[in-house]
Amino acid sequence: MPAIGQRNSLRVVREAPPGVYLDGDALGEILLPRRYVPPDTVRGDVIEVFVHRDSEDRLVATTEIPRACVGEFAALKVVSVNPRVGAFLAWGLTKDLFLPMREQASRVALGETVLAYIFLDEKSGRIVATTRLNRHLDRAAPTYREGQRVKLVVSGETPLGYKVVIENAHWGLLYKSDLGSPLAIGQALDGYVGAIRPDGKIDLRLDLAGYGRVAPLTSQILQALKSNGGHLGFSDHSTPAEIRAKFGTSKKAFKQALGSLYRQRRIRLAGEGIELETDAATARPTSRPPR
Repeated sequence: MPAIGQRNSLRVVREAPPGVYLDGDALGEILLPRRYVPPDTVRGDVIEVFVHRDSEDRLVATTEIPRACVGEFAALKVVSVNPRVGAFLAWGLTKDLFLPMREQASRVALGETVLAYIFLDEKSGRIVATTRLNRHLDRAAPTYREGQRVKLVVSGETPLGYKVVIENAHWGLLYKSDLGSPLAIGQALDGYVGAIRPDGKIDLRLDLAGYGRVAPLTSQILQALKSNGGHLGFSDHSTPAEIRAKFGTSKKAFKQALGSLYRQRRIRLAGEGIELETDAATARPTSRPPR
């Protein structure tokens, strides 16, 4: 069944003066207004749309792409404020996103950019925003691995560094001492898990040091694998001279890149070489990781 507040691929079932109606399964037919209908659309076509409610609480679809969907965090600008009911945020759709007064951790101001979580209000069925973030984070113990690459969104600045949301699920901290430049509230970036402390707090780092050279090298290794039928006669046992001749890098950086690809299950070890993992979603390690 299509999900409200998400991108869905829906089939056109009929055309009408207002637009085309899409098969919403248990939700019924969903109108895609005429201004969003792609040219030459006919019955049976499948269109990728975002499903939400219009100003009259009717389910409608749009081909506009929001900056975030239900269940995600995003930095959004306050475009209007009503002191009695709340504020409205620009999020990429013609209809702005409602931030109720009760969902504001502190009162927001016109023109301010806030980090908000987007959710589906159970009572009204509407998509709304909140800046009360704690209640929407995962309270279960984190299961990240040290060195794991994660998606981050900056929430705020602290005396030690920047508080961030990890993978839309947990709080983490980037230390100022590890950063080369200031970060902006709401900035989205990739990082790495540095350590998970006994109290469950997560220390993070960006790829400004060792990982900075690993990222392009992993792409180079993957491209070499694809060009060579999915197999390369290189591993952590290859000599420094062999690695430098092939990849133009040190053995230490090469081993770091192999370790990163192995943890991501993009490659597997095969004797004295490596192979491209055929199914990253279901693959399981078949040998020890590079050390």
